[in-house]
Amino acid sequence: MELAVLSLSFLLFLVLGVPVAFAIGLSCLATFAVEGLPLATAMQMMVSGMNVFSFLAIPFFIFSGELMLHGGIADKILDFARSMVGHMRGGLGLANVMASTLFGGVSGSPIADTSAMGGVMIPIMKREGYSADYAVNVTTHASLTGALMPTSHNMIIYAFAAQAASGMIDGHVIRGVSIGDLMFAGLVPVFWIMVCMLIAAYWQAVHNGFPKRADGSSMLEKFPGWGAVLRTFIAAIPGLMVIGVILGCVMGGVATATEAAAIAVAYSLLLTSLIYRTMSRAKVVMALKKASKTTGVILLLIGVSNMLRWQMAYLEIPDAIEAALLHATTTPWLMLLYINIIQIFLGIFLDMAAHILITTPLFLPLAIQMGVGPVQFGMMLLLNCALGLVHPPVGTVQFVGCAIGNISIGEATKTAWPYYLAIWVAINLVTYVPAFSTWLPSLITGHPVF
Repeated sequence: MELAVLSLSFLLFLVLGVPVAFAIGLSCLATFAVEGLPLATAMQMMVSGMNVFSFLAIPFFIFSGELMLHGGIADKILDFARSMVGHMRGGLGLANVMASTLFGGVSGSPIADTSAMGGVMIPIMKREGYSADYAVNVTTHASLTGALMPTSHNMIIYAFAAQAASGMIDGHVIRGVSIGDLMFAGLVPVFWIMVCMLIAAYWQAVHNGFPKRADGSSMLEKFPGWGAVLRTFIAAIPGLMVIGVILGCVMGGVATATEAAAIAVAYSLLLTSLIYRTMSRAKVVMALKKASKTTGVILLLIGVSNMLRWQMAYLEIPDAIEAALLHATTTPWLMLLYINIIQIFLGIFLDMAAHILITTPLFLPLAIQMGVGPVQFGMMLLLNCALGLVHPPVGTVQFVGCAIGNISIGEATKTAWPYYLAIWVAINLVTYVPAFSTWLPSLITGHPVF
C-alpha cells in the first residue's frame, strides 16, 4: 500500500507538471501520512540531508563556473579551438566540441557550458552555413563533459550518495569513495567522449556538406597558421589553469575538495578582474544571483532526496530491486547492461541531482557485487545522468540550446542520434573497460582504485 502511494503520487505530480523536487517531497509526505509516521521525521531527514560540510563545495564550484562564464573565459577558449580545427570540413562544429569540452572543465556545469558556448557559437554557425539543429546538437551534447570534470558539483553529490558503499573487490575493502579519486577518474572518459563527439560532428558535417551557402556551395575557412594557434593557446591557458589549481590542491594534500573549490573562486575572481579585466561589479552580482539560485535548487533536491532514500530503505525497496535483478541474471556484463538501460530510462524523467541521489543507493551495492567499484560506477552513473540532460521531456540542457538556436526540441531530436550513439559508446567503454576510469587515479595515488 505504502509503496503504491509513494510511486503513484510521484508519477501523478510529474504528469501534472510539478517540479521534480516538490514532486519527490510531496509524495514522501503523502507516504509518511499513510504509514502514520510523524511528519517531523520527514523534516529531520530533509534537514540532515542538506547539513553536510562537504556540500559547501557545491556553491563554490557553481560560483566559480558563473564567474568564468560572465568573465569572458569562453571567448579565449573558443578562439583557441577555432584556430585548431576551424579550417576543416565542419570546422566550426569541431571547434565547438573542443571548446565546449574545455570550458566544461572550467565551469563544471553542462547548462553553463551550453549557455556560454551556445550563446556565441550557435548564432555564428547558423550564419556561416550550418543548420540550426546541427549547431544546437553539437553544442548541447559536447557540453555534457562538464558533468565529469573536476569542477563538477555533481561529483560532490555522488560522493555523498555513495558514502555508505561497502564491499570487497579483488581482495580490497571498499568503504565509500574519495572525491579526489573521482576528480581524476573523469579526465580519461572526458577525452574519449570528446573523440566520439568529434567523429559524430565530422561525419554529420561531411554527410550534409557543412558549411555551405544558401545556394549549396561550400564555404571553408583557411588555416590561420601555427603562430595563431600558439597565441590563442597562450591566451586560453590562464582560464584552463583552474582545472590544474583544483587537481593540484587535492593531489598535493594542500586542500580538501571544499577548500579547493573556494580557492577556485578566488582564482576566478583574480583572473577575470586583474588579468583579463573583463569582470565588473554588475557581472559579479549576476554571477552571485545565478549561483545562489542554482545552489538553492540543488540543496532542495538533496534534502527531499534524502527523505526519499529514508523512505525507500524503510520500505526495503533497494533489497527488492536487487533481488529482482539477481533473479533476472547473475552474469556481470549483462547485469551492468540492465543497470545502464534502467539508468538511461530514469534519466528521461529525473533531473541530474535527483537521479544521482535516488539511484546510487539502489544500484551501487549491486555493482560492487558484480566487481564494479564506486569510482567506476560513478563515471557510469554520471554519463547516464548526463544523457538525460539532452533528452526530452526533462532535458534541461537541450531546452537551453534550442532556445538559443530558436528551434523546437522535436527538430533538434530528429538529427541527434549520432551524438546519442557517441555517448552510448562512451558509457560502454567506461562500463566494460575499468581502466578508462580507474587507471589515472590509481597511477596518481599509487594504490588500486576501483
